[in-house]
Amino acid sequence: MPATTVIAPAKLTVSLRITGTRPDGFHLIDAEMVTIDLVDTLVFDDGDGLEVEGATGLPVPADSQNLVSRALHLLDRQAKVRLTKRIPAGAGLGGGSADAAAVFRWAGVYDVDLAASLGADVPFCLTGGRARVTGIGEVIEPLARADRVFTLVTPPFGCSTPAVYRAWDELGGPTAEGPNDLEPAALAVEPRLADWRDRLGHQTGVTPILAGSGSTWFVEGSHPDAGTVVRTTGPY
Repeated sequence: MPATTVIAPAKLTVSLRITGTRPDGFHLIDAEMVTIDLVDTLVFDDGDGLEVEGATGLPVPADSQNLVSRALHLLDRQAKVRLTKRIPAGAGLGGGSADAAAVFRWAGVYDVDLAASLGADVPFCLTGGRARVTGIGEVIEPLARADRVFTLVTPPFGCSTPAVYRAWDELGGPTAEGPNDLEPAALAVEPRLADWRDRLGHQTGVTPILAGSGSTWFVEGSHPDAGTVVRTTGPY
């Protein structure tokens, strides 16, 4: 069989409220997410194994802990996969979740509950487009597509999502002045984020918003001199 190429688009969390915590420790959210035109690429071929190219941000293992490998195992599929990373790891853009969702699409499986067992962002990445996302991430309510442009700045370091959520708990569940309740926790975990927020705000004249648990900051509109310009895209 010929090799198959599948793209894995990043997601941008435009707004994020933490609405509670389940008894098992998972956090309940109410978020708006959109698919953007920043993508990883996965090439599936006969064989077995995972090769990762171009990774930036937090380390991306090419072993059984990678979400690509975990998705293949969960779906009882086997393939040799070459993963080309363009979505920085630990940037709050759902890169690993997007890669796992690409495995689901390659396998022809669109079970969001099964996808949620790999991570809270995988169901949206599997669905794509624009949606209100609630529960722990498994409840997807599609929203009308809106053509929007964003400018992203990703620092040369990543943020650990579990560490940010732990900090949110330790801080007593703070809410943010802006649309992302995780901002205070992320800044507590990684104080260097403030410099990158202020830099983007100064260059654009717009108050930046943290993407998910960080480390990416974004503003709406096209500011090519300030960062990477991305556009929203439809479902995949």
